[in-house]
Amino acid sequence: MTTLVTASEETCWLGEGPLWDPVRSQLLWVDIRNGKVFRGRLRTDDTIETLETVQLGETVGAVGVSRSGEWILAGQKRMHFRSTAGGITSGPIILPESASSRLNDGKADPAGRYLIGTLSLAGPSETESLVAIEADASVRTLDADLTLSNGLAWSPDGHTMYNVDTIRQLVFARPYDPATGETGERKAFLTFAEGYPDGMTVDASGHLWIAMWGLGEVRRYSPDGHLALSINVPAPHTSSVAFAGAELDVLVITTATQDLSQEQLAAHPLSGRIFTIRTGVHGFPQPLWSGLPLSIDQSQRNR
Repeated sequence: MTTLVTASEETCWLGEGPLWDPVRSQLLWVDIRNGKVFRGRLRTDDTIETLETVQLGETVGAVGVSRSGEWILAGQKRMHFRSTAGGITSGPIILPESASSRLNDGKADPAGRYLIGTLSLAGPSETESLVAIEADASVRTLDADLTLSNGLAWSPDGHTMYNVDTIRQLVFARPYDPATGETGERKAFLTFAEGYPDGMTVDASGHLWIAMWGLGEVRRYSPDGHLALSINVPAPHTSSVAFAGAELDVLVITTATQDLSQEQLAAHPLSGRIFTIRTGVHGFPQPLWSGLPLSIDQSQRNR
């Protein structure tokens, strides 16, 4: 394993959702609370050159990308779509304006439908949701009893889905039908006594890589739930992970400054930056989003 690299120049308040776009060989990530989406290039020294910053004007929980380069963006209460020309169109409302929650982490499933979860802005809740957005922009609820819906991942064969419930400190697993998106019985797969699981990804051998908020760690777990590796990160609020690069052999780690005291920030001045490391492991390709729904007409698609 190589040395951890401080890869970004920007310091994010709540850096999240790293995503490798293999078609354009670019990295996408977000700063949720500041409403920013970043597009960058991975340099040969494993640092990241920021090529574009898009300001959404509201919180942005996650970003996905289609094969043609369109983006799906999780705004505060609804989804937005960005065309390849840069125009942004509003999509389905997931949360009513009166809801004390916002959209959070999301990811495309093996068939390209987009899944997105919620978190409460008004303190602990047991009514947060995880929903799937179908190709026609209809919304289907998978879970409605989470405390804080976070990281998502699928086994390499697509038939097991994992999702994080952060405040309960656990990762669920369930059978998954990639073709239909139908799920089987949800069961606890991993539980934690310390730290809070946040974003996660899967590697080519089906191991889960989980960012542990509050611990400054990324952990690798085998498909049978055993801890295989732990990476220390010089930022207590380690938020998410993704594999990047042509060979998917560079692990990208996002972090945050959110909720850190002045003393903690002084002790961990690299908080909020992105880190990269080569672990000797290759990631499994993250599925691309299926693209703009048919309900978005052609004039909107090109804006």
